[in-house]
Amino acid sequence: MSGSKKIVVLISGSGSNLQALIDAEKRGELGGKITLVVSNKKSAYGLTRASDASIPTYVQMLKDYKAAGKTREDFDRDLAEHIEATQAPDLIVLAGWMHILSPAFIDRFPTRIINLHPALPGELDGAHAIDRAYDEFKAGKRSRTGVMVHYVIPEVDKGAPIMTQEVPCVDGDSLEDLETRIHAVEHQILPRAVSSVLQSME
Repeated sequence: MSGSKKIVVLISGSGSNLQALIDAEKRGELGGKITLVVSNKKSAYGLTRASDASIPTYVQMLKDYKAAGKTREDFDRDLAEHIEATQAPDLIVLAGWMHILSPAFIDRFPTRIINLHPALPGELDGAHAIDRAYDEFKAGKRSRTGVMVHYVIPEVDKGAPIMTQEVPCVDGDSLEDLETRIHAVEHQILPRAVSSVLQSME
């Protein structure tokens, strides 16, 4: 049975890593309960995955804020307030969340936000990390990449690592081959990192 610690997951896309967390919770291996899934895109398939698992969802889109003349900081502040008021989570997990959070959000949840990033610490920070790793591999400059889960700080992908795992680049790989190998590792490492962080809170 899942523990009582509350987890909020933020997504922007298909939600395959969210599914890995849902499956881990069902197996009793997550150490907490996913109480809300948030997306900044209403078309994100991850919202369907959440609904199929009877997890409440919430959508908040930046374009609505921009249309109203509001800022990214307004978006972040309102999202933080909604999450804190409705969930008071023990942990917030960014699982394919494609929106860089400002201190307006991050400062509300110190040491309670973690992110999954498809690269090793100090390598390939920011967007398109898999594409960039593949380009370096094809240019003969890289033989491996990896995956990390880290604490979130305002500097993108610079927070302290929680868990890392190398992923080899294999001769003959297509970009899709490398993506598939990385995603398989992500699905393993993210639930383990969530469980580890929640255990450290006890």
